[in-house]
Amino acid sequence: MDNDDLRRGKPTNHKVFGEDIDVLAGDALLDFAFEHVAVSIVGVTPGRIVRAIGELAKSIGAEGLVTGQVMDINSEGLTDVGLDYLEFIHVHKTAALLEAAVVLEAILRVLDDILDVTKSSKELGKTAGKDLLADKVTYPKLIGIEKSKEFAEKLRSDSLELLQGFDSEKAAPLIALANYIAYRQN
Repeated sequence: MDNDDLRRGKPTNHKVFGEDIDVLAGDALLDFAFEHVAVSIVGVTPGRIVRAIGELAKSIGAEGLVTGQVMDINSEGLTDVGLDYLEFIHVHKTAALLEAAVVLEAILRVLDDILDVTKSSKELGKTAGKDLLADKVTYPKLIGIEKSKEFAEKLRSDSLELLQGFDSEKAAPLIALANYIAYRQN
């Protein structure tokens, strides 16, 4: 977006391949994210996959990441820009997505440990009990299943609390994702 000729000491794609190919490569990568969600998620109902795709589109589209980028581009040369404007840019471009990725990964790990010992291989779509057989260090092993469930709920609650500072409509996809991960059954 900044038309820089170098990135990490190497010529950028628009310099190497031309602007048209650079734009198309960006389009292809974005499309691949949606393709990956659509075809790589196993054991989730089609309705939930469609909802996840919709939430992803909303968070990176005109109401999310794209808005932050547009505001960033439009700020060039402005002299009366305050911290609120800058914060808006960062919240929409990166902060909410990074925050969600970190918090949701923690939730996902605890839930994976719980599901491994509480669900069957058929329910999981993969071999159940592998962590137990391998004597791995897991949350259920260290604190028990009930405490693990309480911890997963605390992580979900903490993630929702972190999102309270954001516009509720814009945070909705991340809230939905936190709830989906925390309550999934496989």
